[in-house]
Amino acid sequence: MSKQLGMLVAGLLGAISLAFGGCASLYFHDAGPPPLVRHEVGNLPFSEYWTGIVFNGEKIGFAHFAIRQDAGTENYEIRSEASFVLRFLGIEKKIHLKSRDVVGSDLTMVDFAYEYHLDGSELRLTGRRAGGELAATIVSGGRPNEQRLPVEGKLYPSSVIVLYPVIHGLEIGREHSYRVYNGEIQAVAEVTQRITGYEWSDLFLGNAFKVETAMAGQRVTTWIGSDGRPVFELALHGTMISFLEDSASATRYLALASLNKKESLVEYSLVRPDQPIDSPRAVSALRVTLSGTDRLPPSDAWQRCAAVQQKVICEMRRMSGARETGAELPAEQVRARYLQPSITVQSTDPSIRRLAESILGGAESTEERIARILRWLEHNVEKAPLDVFSALDVLQQRKAECQGHAYLYTALARAAGIPTRVVNGLAYSEQFNGFLYHSWTESLVGASWQAVDPTFGQTVADATHIKLIEGEQLADLLPLLDWVGKVKIRVLDVEHAKQ
Repeated sequence: MSKQLGMLVAGLLGAISLAFGGCASLYFHDAGPPPLVRHEVGNLPFSEYWTGIVFNGEKIGFAHFAIRQDAGTENYEIRSEASFVLRFLGIEKKIHLKSRDVVGSDLTMVDFAYEYHLDGSELRLTGRRAGGELAATIVSGGRPNEQRLPVEGKLYPSSVIVLYPVIHGLEIGREHSYRVYNGEIQAVAEVTQRITGYEWSDLFLGNAFKVETAMAGQRVTTWIGSDGRPVFELALHGTMISFLEDSASATRYLALASLNKKESLVEYSLVRPDQPIDSPRAVSALRVTLSGTDRLPPSDAWQRCAAVQQKVICEMRRMSGARETGAELPAEQVRARYLQPSITVQSTDPSIRRLAESILGGAESTEERIARILRWLEHNVEKAPLDVFSALDVLQQRKAECQGHAYLYTALARAAGIPTRVVNGLAYSEQFNGFLYHSWTESLVGASWQAVDPTFGQTVADATHIKLIEGEQLADLLPLLDWVGKVKIRVLDVEHAKQ
């Protein structure tokens, strides 16, 4: 039930960092009048730096940043690399990210090449800024997809976010706003940065500028030294720490990670309610209160959520049969939208189409086609804590966690002419006696969205599923970070289906 780890890599940490959430003032102190700091790209005091990363009280990875002039040009090459090792359900999960960006002297994008490796799956992106658009080739599951995004004005790669205020001004009270292309979410995002202080701390050497950065709804606080290097960083509501290290110390994480036996992802994301839920897969109705976040989950025929004072009350009911779609688009547009392929759901790929045809045979009704796809998944795709980037990754490896099952089911359903979307939220785990973040799907049956859980093999998902967001792209998943590690659940009422 893990989320795609690329999303969580943006912010990690636990035990010690939890204190920073409400007590940051205890650790950081005013350092007096700051110096005037502004560097040029060609005259930085450093050419590289290393940072160590800790999650849940354990060191799990490192990042490396290097910049040099691009040979034979007036541009600059930025190379970034990050590696992580986590444990989930007793399995080591390894993530490796590499990027190469070529930028101008003002850090604007020229071209890029990114590689993401996750549990044996690979995602590659190459592209460049060309006039009024960004042109990229995205390869997932061994298949290329072309991306064209209209872009006006200056555009930067996300690798320069820490460097941007160093080049454009580190004055207290200064605010920077600009747009970046982020390879992990394959989207252009607005970045805002404010320099809010000049501080010292026992957590790092020397004094540093405090920089608050916001992008795609997420916030990061970074302390940047006068030489332009980030000495300390907190993210994901204060649950991430990264800190400046020498290369030998940073890369020691491999040895440390091999000794780390904690179930880091489970501990971090598990939401234990005030009481356990018996036989969760047979729950037909569930009413709960959610607290700890100001986001309101969606309401539809499946679930009704309403804000009541500082909490949210949600009621979920397991149901099938005719009901409203709850869609904001006319029916024909809904069908067109949710039959389209995407980078993660390659429903028009020949291998997906052939497989869908072989699974469906002469099945005519939508319900029978859904049931046949689920049966094929049950017998041919192993349920394993393995993260993937796309439906084709699952088809090739024949094993995946919940998100991978949702991707492949959605691809097969769309290939079969069934409008289907991926949804994400929380579902109760009997194994862990609590709610874990989970992905499932909704298929259009007649005029109705029907919740289908490919991981549990449910043609109609049980009512412990609490939908938080819809979306299959990593950019769609970012709002989940506002829930992880914060939300609390209290069970008000549980009903089970009659036997």
